[in-house]
Amino acid sequence: MRHGKKINHLSRKTAHRKSMLANMACSLIEHKRINTTVAKAKALKQFVEPMITKSKEDTTHNRRIVMARMRQKEAVAELFRDVAPKVGDRPGGYTRIIKLGNRLGDNADMAMIELVDYNEIYNADKATKKTTRRSRRGGAKPAAAPAAETKASNEEEE
Repeated sequence: MRHGKKINHLSRKTAHRKSMLANMACSLIEHKRINTTVAKAKALKQFVEPMITKSKEDTTHNRRIVMARMRQKEAVAELFRDVAPKVGDRPGGYTRIIKLGNRLGDNADMAMIELVDYNEIYNADKATKKTTRRSRRGGAKPAAAPAAETKASNEEEE
């Protein structure tokens, strides 16, 4: 029975697992999406989301905590500089896991994990807001009428 065992060990020892997740987190922040197995993607999601939450408040203490877990200065700098302002208003759920099917060699379940705010396909609908027209009347005539009146009043003054 697995009562209370929340962490997936991924068939690795502790040091190997921590290093692998740190490297995958750095790759995710650098490339904004990576392909991996479903189990590793779920473990990475639990690893990286608390660090993104910490990066929303740029303090020396938070930078040191994130640096201790990720171990790459460039990735930490990009996390605090680029990723944190983009996810600043989001209360959580910074990553998305999309299942891709099975790997050809060993039939492992594959998934793509990505940062939610960096997906242009899903966020394109939110960026352009569609306006619906309720009626055809009243739109063009009032806007054109004041322009014609001002032109006529300018000619009378001359």
